[in-house]
Amino acid sequence: MSRACVPALVLAASLAACTLGPDYRPPTLPVGSSAPLTGAEAKITSTQPLPPGWWRLYDDPRLNRLVEEAFAANDELKVAEANLAAARAIFEGARALQLPQTAVEGSTTYGRDPTFDTILETEGHAPQDTWLFDATFDVSYELDLFGHVRRAVEAARDNAQAVAAARDGLRATIAAETARAYGSVCALGLQLAVAQHSLAVVQDELRIVENRRAAGAGTDFDVVRSKTLVAQVQAILPPLEGQREAALLELTALLGRTPALAPRDVLDCATPPQLAQAIPVGDGAALLQRRPDIREADRKLAVALAEIGVAKADLFPRVTLNGFYGGASNQITLLGSNSGLAWGVGPAVSWSFPNLAGPLAKLAQTRAGARGALAQYDATVLTALKETAQALAAYRAERDHHEGLTTAAADAGQALGMAQDQFTAGGISHLDLLTTEQTKVTADQAVAASDAALIQDQIALFKALGGGWENAPPIAYASPGAQASNPSLQGVSKP
Repeated sequence: MSRACVPALVLAASLAACTLGPDYRPPTLPVGSSAPLTGAEAKITSTQPLPPGWWRLYDDPRLNRLVEEAFAANDELKVAEANLAAARAIFEGARALQLPQTAVEGSTTYGRDPTFDTILETEGHAPQDTWLFDATFDVSYELDLFGHVRRAVEAARDNAQAVAAARDGLRATIAAETARAYGSVCALGLQLAVAQHSLAVVQDELRIVENRRAAGAGTDFDVVRSKTLVAQVQAILPPLEGQREAALLELTALLGRTPALAPRDVLDCATPPQLAQAIPVGDGAALLQRRPDIREADRKLAVALAEIGVAKADLFPRVTLNGFYGGASNQITLLGSNSGLAWGVGPAVSWSFPNLAGPLAKLAQTRAGARGALAQYDATVLTALKETAQALAAYRAERDHHEGLTTAAADAGQALGMAQDQFTAGGISHLDLLTTEQTKVTADQAVAASDAALIQDQIALFKALGGGWENAPPIAYASPGAQASNPSLQGVSKP
């Protein structure tokens, strides 16, 4: 190596350490974001950290199985996994740009080559048809003086992490929606059971009134009023059955099944899942660390900052060291000989200069994108805190509502028993009995509806807390009832 090359190499090595653009730093969280969650009460919540598999707090083996199946077979999760695999592949491709790029080329042709013919004519020979063989090994390496490649690798890495966070957010949603659908099926089963019990009560009272009329102790008016109440209670059943079927089909879709393969065994559930303990909600700091949408927003901000570095590097020259080694000859045995040998090494420079309008516009675009990404991060944090506080408030209110309704239903049941005894003894009118029956039916239905609302509010709170994505099982690429492989996707059904 000549001494003249040494200063140039030293300069190139020192410049290679220069990386333009802002470095990522965790954004500042809003004041008060780490405080205890607003609306949390010791009676219904605790400050214990939320466990990864929060649905196991219900101690319902069937619910556990359904969530696990949804994680393994849900089609939206398969899309998310495919997107993540693609993002990771892009990252690996970007990392490869930090290494020398190599290529081997070779060709064989028969005919006339203008260069070869010129040599022949110079030496007094006539042009002639001949074989021409050539083979070369090319290598190039970008010095990355201003961090163009390094920032591009950072952007690809951070984007893959953002896609992973989006996948985790979908996992949290799938867990919550599966539990919500299952809870709806069970709660509607309870409402149906209550309605059917109420129907049996009013039908029994109708028979008593009809018997009294036949004995001359009652009137047709009493019978008609009792029939009206029976018809009203009967009318409650079809909508509940339709809603339960809709909830079952929602659960079926979450499991990646067709309606024909709906898990109809869950229709025997007539009691919503019950929590045996207060809901562990942790604090605001744990919430912000756990929620995948906040992590996704953070990673997108990191991508935006890295893209500023890429855009800044585009304002400066890009220097590449190129080299090749090979040969060309009309005889393949002479490719490696002195007469057929070809080689070369040297730098190449590309620079959009002096017209930098395009790169400057790109830089302005990336800076605007970073400002938007930061604002989106702040908005995501505030939304997470708001959703959690709202879910806590709704759950607390429904718990209080449920306690009041349960007390009212117990009182209505006691009043109905007393009214039946007094009616049999002739102490009250049929209208008084009918009114008491209506009150009991209404109270029982209200409690059942509150049970349904309570499980929905619990699941909404768990969803707002953002857990459930941890330790998810791998995707099963052949869901129940589906073919093991799609002929149109043979070879690509697995990542």
